[in-house]
Order: sequence, then C-alpha cells, then structure tokens
Amino acid sequence: MPALYTIIPARETDAAEIALLSVELGYQTTIDQTHASLKQMLSSPNYVAVVASTAAGRLLGWAVAERRLTLESGESVELTGLVVTTAARRVGVGRALVASAEHWALQHGFSSIRVRSNITRTESHRFYERLGFEPTKTQHVYKKSLSPAA
Repeated sequence: MPALYTIIPARETDAAEIALLSVELGYQTTIDQTHASLKQMLSSPNYVAVVASTAAGRLLGWAVAERRLTLESGESVELTGLVVTTAARRVGVGRALVASAEHWALQHGFSSIRVRSNITRTESHRFYERLGFEPTKTQHVYKKSLSPAA
C-alpha cells in the first residue's frame, strides 16, 4: 500500500496552503503574511519548516521548529508551529511532522525539544504527552500593542 503522504521540506509555493491550514486551526493570517514569514524561515539555518504532502501535492499539515538562544538557558529547539487539517488527524500525520522536527534537532546536536500549547487545546496536550513530551511549566502570555511615539 503506498504512503498517503510524505514529509518534505516546505517551499515558498506552499504558503497559500499553509495559510489555509493555519486559518482552519483558528490563527489569523493571510497568504501574504505566511509567504513573508516562510520565505524568511527558509533562508535561515535557525528554522526547519516541513509539510505533509499527498501524492497529488495537497498539504495535510505543517510544522516549524526553531533554534532559540536565551541568556538564562542557552540554546534550545522549540517546535513553534504544528497544524494538521481536521480530515487528516489521528492517522499519524502530526506524529510524523513532530518526528521530522525531532530529527532536525538531533542533527543539530540537541538532545531535547520543547513545545508550547495553548491551555485551551486539551487534545493537543494529550497528543504531545503520547509522544513523550512532559509538562514542565504553566505560564501566561501577555501582548501589548505598540505605536510609534508621536
């Protein structure tokens, strides 16, 4: 039986489908915003962006992992995005995308990867725990809109 999808590096031409998948999960983005971010990620060695693609070229999901450097903790890898279309959930797509990010982290000398998950996404919490992720921290995220000084 042929594979229903393959995990491949994301390409700039995937931006429209990546944006649609993101919107499906509730993120507010546009194709132009997605394209600009994806283009920047693809040109940087600090990111990996992968997609789950069918033989017909349709995307079932995407994942992004990032090398992060902080003063207090040093360098680490974080899975910063994972989206799987509703119709392709529970068939291994998310697991395969995460495995690809983990492989990238290992190739770059890291022995762990972390992910943040919105407290309201309880299904995601169970998914990550089934993959071996352990909860280590609960936090609030704050946002402040900025405007140029008058």
